[in-house]
Amino acid sequence: MTTRHPTAWDAVIGAACFLVTVAGPGVISDARPVVLIFAAVSALPLTWRRRAPLPVALVCGVGSIGLMVAHGNVDWPYGQLVATYTVAAHGSVAARVVLAAGTVAGVVFTQQTLEKAPGSILTSGGVFATAFAIGVAARARHDRIALLEERALRHAEEREKAAAHEREAIARDMHDILAHSMTLIAVQAEAGPLLVHRDPDRAARVFDTISDTAHDTLVQLRGTLGVLRAGRGERAPHPDLTGIAALAERARSAGLAVTVAEDGEPETVVPEVAVATYRLVQESLTNVVRHAGATTVRIGLDWSPTRLRVEIADDGHGASVSTGGHGLIGMRERVTACGGAFHAGTSPSGDGFVVTATFALPARATALRSGAVDE
Repeated sequence: MTTRHPTAWDAVIGAACFLVTVAGPGVISDARPVVLIFAAVSALPLTWRRRAPLPVALVCGVGSIGLMVAHGNVDWPYGQLVATYTVAAHGSVAARVVLAAGTVAGVVFTQQTLEKAPGSILTSGGVFATAFAIGVAARARHDRIALLEERALRHAEEREKAAAHEREAIARDMHDILAHSMTLIAVQAEAGPLLVHRDPDRAARVFDTISDTAHDTLVQLRGTLGVLRAGRGERAPHPDLTGIAALAERARSAGLAVTVAEDGEPETVVPEVAVATYRLVQESLTNVVRHAGATTVRIGLDWSPTRLRVEIADDGHGASVSTGGHGLIGMRERVTACGGAFHAGTSPSGDGFVVTATFALPARATALRSGAVDE
């Protein structure tokens, strides 16, 4: 009832305070209209205590003072105590200051008017201070619960965002792995039967390449999907820059003349940049094999102390620009997620396609060492 019908509940509290004030044993036996009116003013406004804590407290205070002056034999103004609690629990800082000042003035005024003993001021003040302290404690508890609920909601949103990010990363990984591997397998499988009779030795190497590519694909897929099996096994390590040489070798087996060039002194890179670079090269080679009609590809890694620039250039017709797939989109997302800059387009000479990415290298990276990449 307190949460579904707060106003009705507060009306019950106000009525109870009024009845206790006028009909409690040994409290008030005077039924004069003026006494009943002041008793009503001191309690019944509690019906609106949640909507307007300070105005209700002031009205109840006026009623309490009038009641005590008119009758002079009231032990405690119950309605005013509830109003004091309400302001402390729900009112603003300014409202609490005004209430404290008004309570002190009211207690001093009534004690002086009724000529009670000085010690009664301490007694009355102590009772009001207790009501105020209980309200402050209730407010602190409410604020603490609200803070915990907000923190739990924020953590839930962060977990959802992290899960969405992980799903996107898995989707990109699977696209890169399957597109690259299946493209190379398809190219080799088409060439294999033609070479069986013409060049048996080369045909054997082709089928070995298909087997190795399929095996490596399965390993990478297990590692990528391993993150979905929480607590079951270990996830395979992420690919890094040391795997670029193997990518180049497989592309060569598909008939491309691939060269890998590295300028500058290799620096330490974070795992995210290493994975993004590997996938960038992997997807670029896949696009070249599937769409570009190129014969040569150059993979360049240009190092400096502050940045790594990756370039994959081919001599094809650049059909990969208009394929409409998600390869270039995925590459851009990977690079930008690492804070890098990405560009893909026709080479300045117009006779090929160039993919470039530039990553900033922090002075102190907590990650793996990239290692050298050989042809």
